[in-house]
Amino acid sequence: MTETEVIKISPEHFTEREKAELRRAGRILREGGLVAFPTETVYGLGGDALNPCSSRKIYAAKGRPSDNPLIVHIAEIADLGKIVSEIPGAALKLADAFWPGPLTMILPKSDLVPRETTGGLDTVAVRMPSHPVALALIREGGGYVAAPSANTSGKPSPTCAAFVAEDMDGRIDMIIDGDMPGIGLESTIVDLTVDPPQILRPGYITREMLERVLGEVSVDETILHSATECARAPKAPGMKYRHYAPAGELSIVRGESGKVAEYINLRVSKDRAEGEKVGVIGTEETLSCYRADVVKSVGSRRDEETIARRLYAILREFDDEQVTRIYSESFSEEGLGQAIMNRLLKAAGHHVIDLDTMGGEENDSNRK
Repeated sequence: MTETEVIKISPEHFTEREKAELRRAGRILREGGLVAFPTETVYGLGGDALNPCSSRKIYAAKGRPSDNPLIVHIAEIADLGKIVSEIPGAALKLADAFWPGPLTMILPKSDLVPRETTGGLDTVAVRMPSHPVALALIREGGGYVAAPSANTSGKPSPTCAAFVAEDMDGRIDMIIDGDMPGIGLESTIVDLTVDPPQILRPGYITREMLERVLGEVSVDETILHSATECARAPKAPGMKYRHYAPAGELSIVRGESGKVAEYINLRVSKDRAEGEKVGVIGTEETLSCYRADVVKSVGSRRDEETIARRLYAILREFDDEQVTRIYSESFSEEGLGQAIMNRLLKAAGHHVIDLDTMGGEENDSNRK
């Protein structure tokens, strides 16, 4: 078993000691090792994107299916041309508008990128993070770092170094503790190999923001619907497999606020009678309505950015408190709310109780 070292680096200003530590972390990557590090979205699990052995190590450490592509992180715009065979004008426009930042672009790959990194595809997912520690590590690590989220596959993505250690201690060489990410959800992924460009995973960069730069942008139908019947290989992380899930069974309840609280409290009573430990994800506006073993606020509906930052931490907290059944309110499917709902739906295995259209009857077709 690998002994995992944890180092602390402030993102504000690197001391000489921290610069030396980053050089050492970069050397680990260049030599084929794995380093977890902070980005502005979530913590990533980094390996040399051009080394097929490193990519195989990432899949093994996460327990991730090898057809689930990795995102290549770069630190310089000039480096994009080395790993893609073509840079369309749309890519340059998006890079100018959103890089460095939480946007990933799908582009045709060059021969320099091994298929182990792209999940066997002829396309590559690329982004330039804005976190200072991430950018410094990428430069020290050779310029091309493959980095999915630094969690065991299927679990909620980590938003602090302690969560990384829970999943990765003994599996990787180093964890860089660089404080908590500011966004809390993974990057938006947009496919530029199709016309019009298509969002494959929603994130902080919304459809409206993309359309202000590119014009028409479509949205993949699996973003808010189950993709379990999809036979094709996923073009981007998070498209095909269940992700972000707590250990307890999660259900999303959709409907008018008062009816949602009434229904959830009824289910809580029934579940507790059956010996379940029950949790509820509510908001500041509704928290006092619920009677469960564990009730947590994800934030105010007036502040979706806080909800995004809190979501994964709350799902992990339920695991720590050994909650076996969880009910969550639903959220808007517009703007950043679309990304929040995408992650919740993946975590719940698309188990939604729609009180408006189903009269409270559950849809068990995707239940765990």
